Amino acid sequence: MANKRWPENWQDVTPGCIVSEPGSASQYHTGDWRAQRPIWDNTKCIKCGVCYIFCPEGCIIEKEDGFFEADLDYCKGCGICAHECWPLAIKMVEEG
Repeated sequence: MANKRWPENWQDVTPGCIVSEPGSASQYHTGDWRAQRPIWDNTKCIKCGVCYIFCPEGCIIEKEDGFFEADLDYCKGCGICAHECWPLAIKMVEEG
């Protein structure tokens, strides 16, 4: 007797996020499921861009004044930006 919880083969798997063409993943706002979000303290920020470099989602942007912020539509709240920020200008706060 087959286990009814699991699909029997890959054709029976319900597809999730489908990237049908290059660049179409930007249509999915993946930040909706994060538990924490980054907050910048610009009094501590030295505008080095380390957060921008290490963000695995590429969702940190540089503003006109040289400071950085995360595009919360795509930030998954992993905290890598805060971990790599050696001036401690970024802290992760619970999503509320």
